Amino acid sequence: MIPFNKPFLTGKEAHYMYQAVFTGQLSGNGVFTNKCEKFFEKRYGFKKTLLTTSGSDALEMAAILCDIKPGDEVIVPSYTFVSTALAFVREGAHIIFADSCKDTPNIDPDKLEDLITEKTRVIVPVHYAGVACDMDKIMDIAHRHGILVVEDNAQGLDSYYKGRPLGSIGDFGCVSFHETKNVTAGGEGGLLVVNDEQYIRRAEIIWEKGTNRAEFFRGMVNKYGWVDTGSSFLPAEINAAFLLAQLEDLGEIQNRRKEIWRQYYEGLKPLENAGFVKMPVIPDYATNNAHMFYMTCRNMDERQGLIAYLKENGALAVFHYLALHRSQYYTEHYTERPNLPNCDRYDHTLIRLPMFYELKDEEVKYIVSKVKEYFNKLK
Repeated sequence: MIPFNKPFLTGKEAHYMYQAVFTGQLSGNGVFTNKCEKFFEKRYGFKKTLLTTSGSDALEMAAILCDIKPGDEVIVPSYTFVSTALAFVREGAHIIFADSCKDTPNIDPDKLEDLITEKTRVIVPVHYAGVACDMDKIMDIAHRHGILVVEDNAQGLDSYYKGRPLGSIGDFGCVSFHETKNVTAGGEGGLLVVNDEQYIRRAEIIWEKGTNRAEFFRGMVNKYGWVDTGSSFLPAEINAAFLLAQLEDLGEIQNRRKEIWRQYYEGLKPLENAGFVKMPVIPDYATNNAHMFYMTCRNMDERQGLIAYLKENGALAVFHYLALHRSQYYTEHYTERPNLPNCDRYDHTLIRLPMFYELKDEEVKYIVSKVKEYFNKLK
């Protein structure tokens, strides 16, 4: 069976983890944590970065830093992972779901103005599949209304919007290093990007369990204590060591994934021309980091049939999110019933094909042939 995902190992992970063990510091914010954070700050020009135990934790830190109060409204795309909304729900926010664009699953900026009220505090654009949202429109709306922007960039490491790294545009950026992402910190991991200097000190305190411990380690204070809210958001050094090994081979990883993406696109494009599927769209302002290869079918039955057909033929393809505005939690706790047709369409028709570094060219060709075979049977 060709799996949907397989984490790539550079061969240096165990060596770096061994080094981390023998530094004598296994808890976070050690040598390897600092090396990873410096990597991101140097490569992408991020003002301040903090490694976290997950992308969800990075979002939770951002929600705390946004100073959300009960009843504040946060605009979130419905077609996203639950963590995008949950981080703000935990702070007492009222979630306002937005629809996706017609041609991409990203939040539709042209529909944001109608969702904004005097209670709106934050907009959370999600860069689906590592392809940028239209950030100029989103930031213009946010600035005009005095709203903060948190980029959920869980899938978008090493992708850009008009030459700017994703995660560097909003007030905060949040990245995931889950094993399904292009690089991983050993299965779980994340990164908070702080783009406004006024939030840096508090971000470190929240990261260090509500204490000024980071300042103590830098010799800025002679003792540390409890000064704010927070939690244990920082990962262990062995996770940072694992991640560093991956980051050092980021260019090679990205090049291979982009080549696989290209082969899928060129191989399956005739199906779009024949009207069977819609291929992914990369707007002129965005780059493609090849986080995933997806396409949309004409309806749910054809999508489910294709998944089953590929599985019968030894390849594991999967659908993606269930739109959050139709979730059990939302329908039980909210009275609104928003009409979000594009989110519903992606929920019902989007399919993701296997995508990982070690996927062989012949395996890509085989999957493409089976996808074509399935749709040819529908003629």
